[in-house]
Amino acid sequence: MYEVKVTEEIRVIDEPIKTHEVEIKVEEEIDIHEEPIAFKGESYLVKHEISYEYSKFDKTFSKTKNPIKYQRKHSGEKPYQYSQCEKAFSHKFNILIHQKTHTGEKPYQCSQCDKTFSHNSSIKIHKSTHTGEKPYQCSQCDKSFAHKHVLKEHQRIHTVEKPYQCSECGKDFSQTKYLIKHQRIHTGEKPYQCSQREKAFSRNIHLKSHQRTHTGEKRSKCSQCDKAFSQTNNLIRHQRTHTGEKPYQCSKCEKAFSHKANLIIHITKHTGEKPYQCSQCAKAFSNNASLKRHQRIHTVEKPYQCSECDKVFLQSNNLIKHQRIHTGEKPYQCSNCEKAFSHKGSLIIHQKTHTGEKPYQCSQCDKAFSHINSLKRHKRTHTGEKPYQCSQCEKAFSHIDSLKDHKRTHTGEKPYQCSQCEKAFSKKSGFRQHQRTHTGEKPYKCSQCNKAFSNNASLKIHQRIHTGEKPYQCSGCDKVFSNNRNCKKHQRTHNRNISGSVA
Repeated sequence: MYEVKVTEEIRVIDEPIKTHEVEIKVEEEIDIHEEPIAFKGESYLVKHEISYEYSKFDKTFSKTKNPIKYQRKHSGEKPYQYSQCEKAFSHKFNILIHQKTHTGEKPYQCSQCDKTFSHNSSIKIHKSTHTGEKPYQCSQCDKSFAHKHVLKEHQRIHTVEKPYQCSECGKDFSQTKYLIKHQRIHTGEKPYQCSQREKAFSRNIHLKSHQRTHTGEKRSKCSQCDKAFSQTNNLIRHQRTHTGEKPYQCSKCEKAFSHKANLIIHITKHTGEKPYQCSQCAKAFSNNASLKRHQRIHTVEKPYQCSECDKVFLQSNNLIKHQRIHTGEKPYQCSNCEKAFSHKGSLIIHQKTHTGEKPYQCSQCDKAFSHINSLKRHKRTHTGEKPYQCSQCEKAFSHIDSLKDHKRTHTGEKPYQCSQCEKAFSKKSGFRQHQRTHTGEKPYKCSQCNKAFSNNASLKIHQRIHTGEKPYQCSGCDKVFSNNRNCKKHQRTHNRNISGSVA
């Protein structure tokens, strides 16, 4: 390995000295100049070109570049350290650029807009956004660019060159900026901090996206439904709900997804991999988002708040679903009938009423269900399990929805209000049944006599006329009834007889 020592001596003299070109092949440790070369001013020094041929890398250096600076790319040497933050740089000039991040100085202003920049090269790059000029064209494809360095980065797509390697894990990158972003995974560095709260981010783009949650800004708007988004990638994902596009396909099965994240999560079903483990319990997850959602169970954190009723949620998607109660929005429509739903899961369950598909069967009885959650709830009728307990009384329930309905008996809350009359309900099922009194809708039809009913309970009672089933027995005699109401009515005759005999 050969080291090159460059002795630079700048001397200001009265007369300009004519520059000349010198080409030196590095074979041993030498001084670049046999005699000191003097310059009238710094501009003469910068313009002065010296060509080097560096034998180790087979690279020729021209203009202001020299082999020492090039060598530092390979050695990782950063001899110039900034005193305020201990950050180090390979070139002295980079310290001057970095210094402005501390002072906030932005002396370069665009003449066409009010945007300011800390460095002259940044304003030059910015100006091309106004002119639209793209003079640098790729020789392998028709793509053109406003800046030469962007073209060079693009060309690595064709050459598959990845010259920047992570020293921690050996991962290669085509651009320095990608390596710097990647290294923060190892260091845990989060240099971009929100001014309104203590949250910090490893990337500036993530900070900007987060800041929109404070400002409420939604720059990206859907052309088909006027829905607006704070992030462009969310708009792109949303547009696939209109086009039905699913570009991400599983290589192991034919399942396709509209979002890449969903494909990554799906692949773990094949591999069984669960690399994300909770630090407070032994539970493991296939993706980081699921782990974060789970961790809120331990912290009891509910960061997503409804602006209409102040209700808080663990997950953002639960808030979106909840807000549809206030807006009445039902974006999921059945293709077989005109029925619409506020949740996608409800549409999937409904569609099985058309197909008659019931793939989930109980192992203890022959009962089958169209949805797995319905099977899970049903199984508790066999086990007697009631995992959901009220915190205000000792009453327990087999279903979480039943617990939520019960809690409203303590709070008196009635969140479901009829838009046609002022009647309010504590249960969603009661609210739906009531709405049918206005619409006259009777969706539950008897398969044997075509009689229709507004609710499922009434249909079940009616069907016992055909089956002859009488599940309700009087506790005072052996008489049986097809519905509970008639049984209770009959029991009162025993109570009257008892009170009459006492009198």
